[in-house]
Amino acid sequence: MAMQPGPRNLITDVPGLRVGNAQDHTIRTGSTVLLGEAPFTAGVNVMGGAPGTRETDLLAPDRLVQQVDALVLSGGSVYGLDAASGVVDGLRAMGRGHVAAGGVVVPIVPGAIIYDLNNGGAKDWAQNPYPALGRAALDAALDGTGADFALGTAGAGTGAMTGWLKGGLGSASVTLSNGMTVGALVAINALGSPTVGQSRHFWAAPWEMAGEFGGLGLPARFDPGHEPLPGKAAREATTIAIVATDAALTQAQATRMATAAQDGMARALSPAHTLLDGDLVFAAATGARELADPVGDTYLLGHAAAVCLARAIARGVHAARPLPGDRQPCWADLPGEP
Repeated sequence: MAMQPGPRNLITDVPGLRVGNAQDHTIRTGSTVLLGEAPFTAGVNVMGGAPGTRETDLLAPDRLVQQVDALVLSGGSVYGLDAASGVVDGLRAMGRGHVAAGGVVVPIVPGAIIYDLNNGGAKDWAQNPYPALGRAALDAALDGTGADFALGTAGAGTGAMTGWLKGGLGSASVTLSNGMTVGALVAINALGSPTVGQSRHFWAAPWEMAGEFGGLGLPARFDPGHEPLPGKAAREATTIAIVATDAALTQAQATRMATAAQDGMARALSPAHTLLDGDLVFAAATGARELADPVGDTYLLGHAAAVCLARAIARGVHAARPLPGDRQPCWADLPGEP
């Protein structure tokens, strides 16, 4: 299967999708919104042991709701779940959402959060800041920057950390030989490490395209059985992601794509899917392209989603930049290899 990065190498290479970021560097946190030009089919898969979610039960294939209006990734742990409330308010003001009895507009906005409450930012707010961050991220998705957006220390990745390096917001895309596009968007806040030991070599190196995160490959020698780095404290981790395509998928097929994409998380982080992470992947399908081969195309989409997610994780860490008071180094500031 021939795959190559899309023109932006972002999830917004999937036609009809936009992304908005909002962040507060004083609090050291932020939110990210994925918005479609129209409602889109969505699924979800959770493999971590400590997820924080909103409205994910709606995404099961046997539920009444089959499409959503937006997806939200946010920092803030339980407080960050309210970022979706800001998005709901904004969409309702626009008249976007399911029209319920009596003409009431009900936007459907599932979301997930990372734990970034112990990263050095000021968390002594009197009023929960996340509804405003969610609304600001929605506004950013709607303005002229919705197709291009910042990676690294931005949006939901602003305050993210990994086992020993700063995390961040990552994205990547591919176009397939069948004409379909797949993209990934991820906030990397893992308990595990994105690199081999304390080196600059990313675990995701075998899937790198065009030197997009340094082009270093894997080290010539390493111990695959090394114990995880001590890293940050337990219960402060989670990697949350969205994989998207322009294919026409049912909710069951979207859920399968999200499940397959979890392999990309395991390729890029060591360890992944632990009891102490809330690792989760949403899938979004805009429906612009019908499947010519429902079995074969679904297989290709799952593989491409895993490849994109592994690359997006490395790209997010690679793009992280320092802030005053950081508790972890950035990949970009590590000493070079001999």
